[in-house]
Amino acid sequence: MRAPKLLHHLGAAVLCALLANTVQGSARGADLVVIVSARSPVTALRPDQVAAIFLGQSVRFPDGIEAVPLDQRLGSPLRDEFYARVANKTPALLKAHWSKLVFTGRGQPPAEVPDSAAVRRRVADNPEAIGYIDRSALDASVRPVLVVQ
Repeated sequence: MRAPKLLHHLGAAVLCALLANTVQGSARGADLVVIVSARSPVTALRPDQVAAIFLGQSVRFPDGIEAVPLDQRLGSPLRDEFYARVANKTPALLKAHWSKLVFTGRGQPPAEVPDSAAVRRRVADNPEAIGYIDRSALDASVRPVLVVQ
């Protein structure tokens, strides 16, 4: 008699978890887009390529042009969401990642910019720059190369 009760409770728990995940997924923040200058030859990037650039594992776009990543400010919800979705990193894991690279002399974190409008302006001015912004901040001066899911 205990097994059916356990299965009933387990089923209810799984259903609750699925519902919570669905609600959380629909309540996620704004749509994120990774952008380059409209003058850049880069037209599309995969999430792994973007992650490699922003984690200091690659300093170039796939076509060989130098990539200069720009981060949103530390503590920004957009920044946390970007790294969670693209690199599967929490703020603590990201801090540990960069601490190790900086300590060993193998890299420096991307420059920080205050908000999406500032990222868009800096990226528009530099064909080597890459950044991420809220989709609502897009304009013709930049090109989206990845819509972050």
